[in-house]
Amino acid sequence: MSTEGGIEVQRQLETLIRDFRTSEPPMPVVVLHSEEAAEDSRVTGLVGELHNGQNAHGTRCAVAPTAQEGPTEVLRAAHLVRDLGDPKQWGGRHSIYRRYAFPRVRLVHAIEDAVGALGADWPGPAAGSAPPETGHDPAQALLNQLAKQRWRPSGTARWHSGLPMFDMAHILPASLVTVLAALLARSDWYMAVASGVGFLLLLAVLNYVLPGRAPIFLWLRRESRWFMTTTFLRAAVQDRPTEVSLLRPVRSWKAIAARAYDVAEALKAGHEFQLQLYVLALFEDLRDNHRRRSWDLRGFKRLRPPMLFVPQAGTDNGGLELIKAVSDVRSRRSELDPLLLVAAVRADDVRRLERSVVQGVHAGGPDQGFQARLRGWYDEWARNLRAEQSPSRERAVLPWVLKIPLPQDELRQLPDRQRHCVKAATRPTVARVVWALHTLALVLVLTVATAAWRTGRLSDEYCSASLLTANRDTERRPGPDGGTECIGIATGDVRFSDWLPHDTGETGAKALSDGHGAPWSVGELEGRIAKENDEVLAKHADRYVTVVYAGPLSADPDGGSSPVKGLEELAGVYLAQAVINDTFTVKLRVLVANGGVDLHHQADMADAVAAYAAKDPTVVGVVGTGRDLKSSTETTRKLRNAGLPVVSGTNSATYLPRDFSNWFSLAATDEWQSAQLGLIAQQLRTPGRTQYALVLARDTKKTDDRYTTEQARYGGAMLADHGFTPLPERRYTLNGGKPEFRLHTEEICRGDRVPSVIYFAGRVEDVDPLMTQLGTEPGCARKKMSVITGDDLSKADFSQGEDAVAPNVTLYHAALAELQEAASGTRFYEDARKYLPGLGGQPVSYDTPAFASGQTALSHDATRALYWAASRDGVPQSRAATWVNLRTVKLQGMATGTIDFTDAPLYGGRKGHSIVLKEVWRTKEGASKSRVVCRRVAGDARALTEKECAIGHHG
Repeated sequence: MSTEGGIEVQRQLETLIRDFRTSEPPMPVVVLHSEEAAEDSRVTGLVGELHNGQNAHGTRCAVAPTAQEGPTEVLRAAHLVRDLGDPKQWGGRHSIYRRYAFPRVRLVHAIEDAVGALGADWPGPAAGSAPPETGHDPAQALLNQLAKQRWRPSGTARWHSGLPMFDMAHILPASLVTVLAALLARSDWYMAVASGVGFLLLLAVLNYVLPGRAPIFLWLRRESRWFMTTTFLRAAVQDRPTEVSLLRPVRSWKAIAARAYDVAEALKAGHEFQLQLYVLALFEDLRDNHRRRSWDLRGFKRLRPPMLFVPQAGTDNGGLELIKAVSDVRSRRSELDPLLLVAAVRADDVRRLERSVVQGVHAGGPDQGFQARLRGWYDEWARNLRAEQSPSRERAVLPWVLKIPLPQDELRQLPDRQRHCVKAATRPTVARVVWALHTLALVLVLTVATAAWRTGRLSDEYCSASLLTANRDTERRPGPDGGTECIGIATGDVRFSDWLPHDTGETGAKALSDGHGAPWSVGELEGRIAKENDEVLAKHADRYVTVVYAGPLSADPDGGSSPVKGLEELAGVYLAQAVINDTFTVKLRVLVANGGVDLHHQADMADAVAAYAAKDPTVVGVVGTGRDLKSSTETTRKLRNAGLPVVSGTNSATYLPRDFSNWFSLAATDEWQSAQLGLIAQQLRTPGRTQYALVLARDTKKTDDRYTTEQARYGGAMLADHGFTPLPERRYTLNGGKPEFRLHTEEICRGDRVPSVIYFAGRVEDVDPLMTQLGTEPGCARKKMSVITGDDLSKADFSQGEDAVAPNVTLYHAALAELQEAASGTRFYEDARKYLPGLGGQPVSYDTPAFASGQTALSHDATRALYWAASRDGVPQSRAATWVNLRTVKLQGMATGTIDFTDAPLYGGRKGHSIVLKEVWRTKEGASKSRVVCRRVAGDARALTEKECAIGHHG
């Protein structure tokens, strides 16, 4: 600053700016004038220096021109304020935050331009047009003109006010896009992004491309809300609506239209209303630009108030009327605004501002310095501000004007070395540091990185995951071949067939003519089950029960394990669902759960089923868990704790019905099977002769298999009970999924104690390698031997040459399902032909290869039994009631006979299981032949006898 007066004024301004940093002090209209007219030019220069200094300090500053267009001084002042609605007018190269926005000033400007475009005759019809009685509507004409202008000042660019996202008209669409993206979060990420971008482009087309219409969401813009709520404006017709509402767009639009017409009429008249309306709009815009409670915390970042400099306030630019209007509007309004106006007034014009609170020439004693007098003037102005605004004052004043007379000695030029500029502290606030663009960029980078990490983690953990969410009902687990399995209960878009290799996923696609496999695939069955479920939920939402099928639906091609068991069981469950939903009023919904290859992840599967059942009370029980594993106890306990009964078709564990009251199984237990096989072992025993017997079992130390251990235990005890001399039990291992029998057969066959009976406690896939070794190893090849084994051999197919026995071996095994005798009393095969894929147009019976193992029939019967308990008396039952009702189930006409749980004791095995004992031998022609030794259909509790189970003698 080049003068002493300038330094002191600058110091006082910086004091106000310092207070503005932490509070909202009232900002005076500072009027600077000289005591003598000859010094007016120096006061003008002083204001210029103040502007340059504030601009260098980072203050948003605007400078009023020395002349302004307009026929009257009031209109020139109005045009001056109107031009301040251009953000470019508020310079500040060193400002630390983005430009101001003036939507309210621009709205008033747009209405003024519309009035001007309608011509001097408006609101009447234009000269030379049709008379008014023909239907001229001045309000509609105004709205049409505003629509043409897009409710913007004429000749301005569409993007004049900055990025569209900073306006409510764009914030709301952006919010809708966010909601839409959240709703689509369960779909693939590119679908969510494409939908969001497409929706945003649609809004852009509607909002910016279509001509001749108002912008979308106009009634929700901040300027529209101010337009309707400010008490400064009064509707000419009081019965018109005056409020805006998000939920009432039509009423809001009518209110805005009515208010626009009222304002247009007032602007047409001109005078002080036009000037004061512009001043009010400017104040509201500046208050909004410095609002602290805003999404961007801009009030905490803009630490210096906006300053308007009027170097020559006079009649040519309307500066004097502007000063009066600012004081009058502030007196009328209760809100404080941040504008600090500094004006230079000629000494001769000061008398026109005599309506001021402080008469500076009388404040302070003559012996006081200028700095003390300046501070005294400000303090007196602040004290009198409230009182001087009172309408009861006899003499009208300009309470917001602070006049500062500058003596000649204060305007004297200082030497360069004495010139300096005072500046308030500029330490950035926390909001400036934390809530800033660079911080936002860092947060965005971290957010994107975190989202990418989380998305990757979710994709690695769950079977179905999108950007930030996942279907938590299914999880990824490592497979035995180093691959990945999908474990859990399939909900949403999860399909376990998608996780199967293409060759095994289409296992069922083989034709029946090749003698192996089922004519359907896992994917086909899942699709049909999903279709049934959708129909149940759509048409019978209040009358259905849900059953979960839990089985092995994963494949291990390298280990020789396929999902055939799960495929056949799932077909039985679907068949039961289709028949039930076409027959009964209580519908059946089926959810599919996967326990992995050979059910090795069934405990995790049980957790998923239990968690889902806790959310869905319609789940009444579980069908499946058809393999006896070390984890079967834990699995059944978890399901019991969830209140879920389990009906298994093929799990022959003896201990499960004894340990758990929620366990029901159609399969004969291992202990009871061994007792029935003892009828055959008794016939193989020659009285008075030492006969050796051997238990050959798969080594299960490193696996979860318990079935083999149970079979070996009960089989060995059975042979000992019938007088055989037991040899030490042998355990064979697997190498690359193939059994290692060579060392065992060498030691068995080359010793002096060659067993005549071998109880084989293994899996069906191991039988063929065993027969090869027994048929070629010296010592066994020429010795008649018998191999007895359990129900796992029911999966073998000896009729088509897929499996074979050695020439010197007769094989005896049990099967869980007696289908032949039960076939005459069931509709199972007619229903299968009707509903199951791939069976149409060909005969279907008990010996159809797709049903030969009995697993489809057993799972069908288990599902029907569970459904009967869950729909007793034609009413959907709770899972607790279903558990109780299972002990009253007695169903005739099932695929395996009569399913009867009425005699099933608590914690004990029941009677009436289906059982078949079969004999397989090699004919002279070299083919394997099998026959049924004896049988019982389900529900027939009569004990088998040795006479019934007489074996053949094959030489």
